Amino acid sequence: MKNRISSFPPLIDAQSEIIILGSIPGVKSLEMQQYYAHPQNKFWKIIFELLNEEFTDDYAQRIETVKKYHIALWDVIDSCERKGSLDSEIKNEEANQIAELMEEHPNVKAIFCNGGKSYKNLQKLLGKSYKLPVILLPSTSPLHTVSFEKKLEEWKKVLEFLR
Repeated sequence: MKNRISSFPPLIDAQSEIIILGSIPGVKSLEMQQYYAHPQNKFWKIIFELLNEEFTDDYAQRIETVKKYHIALWDVIDSCERKGSLDSEIKNEEANQIAELMEEHPNVKAIFCNGGKSYKNLQKLLGKSYKLPVILLPSTSPLHTVSFEKKLEEWKKVLEFLR
C-alpha cells in the first residue's frame, strides 16, 4: 500500500476557544481540499444546527461561520497510508503536533474528538490526564450509523465551551 495521504493545515486563530479534531480527511475531502466534504458526512449540518445558523453548501461561508464562533478544526493524524476512507484502513500513521498547537493557542479551552479513532490517537499523544478537557463525540461520518438526532444531542456538549 503506497497511498500516503496528509491532513490539511490547522484552521485556527488567536480567537479560537475550542478545537474539533478528526482522524484524517477522507477521499472526498482530499479531492475537494475541504474539511468534511463528503455530502453524507453530517459535520456541517450538526455545526450549523448547533449554532442556529442557516445551512450553506458554500465552503468559504462554512469556514467563516466556524471562525465566527471561535471553533478551530484539525486532524490528529498528519499523514498515513490508507486505501479508501475507512479509519480501520489507516496504516503507518504519523501524528500532528497537537500539544505544540495548543501551547501556541492558549485561548483554546477544550478539545473535541470527532469519533473514536481521533480520541484514541489523541490519548496516546497527550496522555489521559491532559491539562484541557478532551471530549469524545460520535463520528459525523456516514459510516457511524447513529441517527442524526442522537449525534446532534451529543454534539451539544460543544456549546458549553463557547461564549
